[in-house]
Amino acid sequence: MPEVVFTGPAGRLEGRFQPAKKRNAPIAIVLHPHPQFGGTMNHQIVYQLFYMFAKRGFAALRFNFRGAGRSQGVFDHGAGELSDAAAALDWAQSIHPDASGCWVAGFSFGAWIGMQLLMRRPEIEGFISVAPPANLHDFTFLAPCPSSGLIIHGDQDKVVPPKDVQTLVDKLKTQRGIKIDQTIMKGANHFFDGQVEDLIDICGNYVDQRLAAQTAA
Repeated sequence: MPEVVFTGPAGRLEGRFQPAKKRNAPIAIVLHPHPQFGGTMNHQIVYQLFYMFAKRGFAALRFNFRGAGRSQGVFDHGAGELSDAAAALDWAQSIHPDASGCWVAGFSFGAWIGMQLLMRRPEIEGFISVAPPANLHDFTFLAPCPSSGLIIHGDQDKVVPPKDVQTLVDKLKTQRGIKIDQTIMKGANHFFDGQVEDLIDICGNYVDQRLAAQTAA
């Protein structure tokens, strides 16, 4: 898992990259939670999602948004972080130019950034959105959502009430041409305390199903 540094819009960005063994393997970008509340690329959920993709042969990248860890710049309330995510995808594609596709996964704040990124980048074919902060940020930009994906959250989330995530899911499910899978984890809080392993298993099974469907097609 090489440490990498690449150029972002506000200076150098620090990341970890797991190259793929196959030239045409897909890329996965994993985005961390809110940097002003301690979120970094080393958050347990981000770390585990990164390895979940790497184990499945993806070229996987996680990185610190501007101002987090050793990444340069200062927090920019989402706008700059979206630009950072786009720069990260550009960098991964430059390293892995024959990628067959791309996925984005994010937790909390990272889920919000990730879903904005897929609106900008048509090559993103799948997403995993863990505890998207539907009560804290505007998701109306998903009109329409261009990719199928998984939204997963806990029924005991006190940071993002389940009803707000449900409203987002219900809206997305009315859109044609995509399929939104939803998993509500019983007893899970916003940070999936004591249930991270189960969370990653659900995400991994979802990716396996999508990859198997692609192979069959």
